[in-house]
Amino acid sequence: MAKALVIGGTGTLGSAVTARLKQHGLDVVTAGRASGDVQVDMTDTASISALFEQVKDLDHVVIAAGSTHYDAVPDLTPENNLKSVNNKLLGQVNTVLLGQHKLNDNGSFTLVSGILKEHPIARGASSSMVNGAIDAFVGAAAFELPRGIRLNSVSAGLLSESAEKYADYFKGFNPVPAERVANYFVRSVLGIETGKVYKIYE
Repeated sequence: MAKALVIGGTGTLGSAVTARLKQHGLDVVTAGRASGDVQVDMTDTASISALFEQVKDLDHVVIAAGSTHYDAVPDLTPENNLKSVNNKLLGQVNTVLLGQHKLNDNGSFTLVSGILKEHPIARGASSSMVNGAIDAFVGAAAFELPRGIRLNSVSAGLLSESAEKYADYFKGFNPVPAERVANYFVRSVLGIETGKVYKIYE
């Protein structure tokens, strides 16, 4: 049985991804900052390394987590922008860099970016920057990973389950059900593609 680690596996999107992977017969371990089967702080490389020492014999790593800072550009400070970089961008990139040496042959990484890289909103410049960087990293790094390991990202729109909460930010956007987005994570994990950005915007 293939084994998958889902970071953010108890969140809105991560729960849907975990459920779909289990339906396909995978053994799933969930991880989060303060929840899940194991804990990890993606802003801390020591914590990421410890995670891969704790969870052995992994075939797939899926990330459905990562926060960014929202603020109007005139009010956006370098320090707050760095929160986005350290959490969602470097948190995922460092998981790949450290985890590539721990995954089984022909395994995979699936990262998460988002719609704001192409369809910006007010106060979302920091998030747009990070999402674009994640997908650029995927497009380049996928072809250099060793031992047949694949790397893709899922760029999702506003989740239906979160639409009411974020309605003031995403006016006029068409929400996407988390279960539909989760299918693309399954495609990334169980398919053959690499260097792919799966876009699910509506």
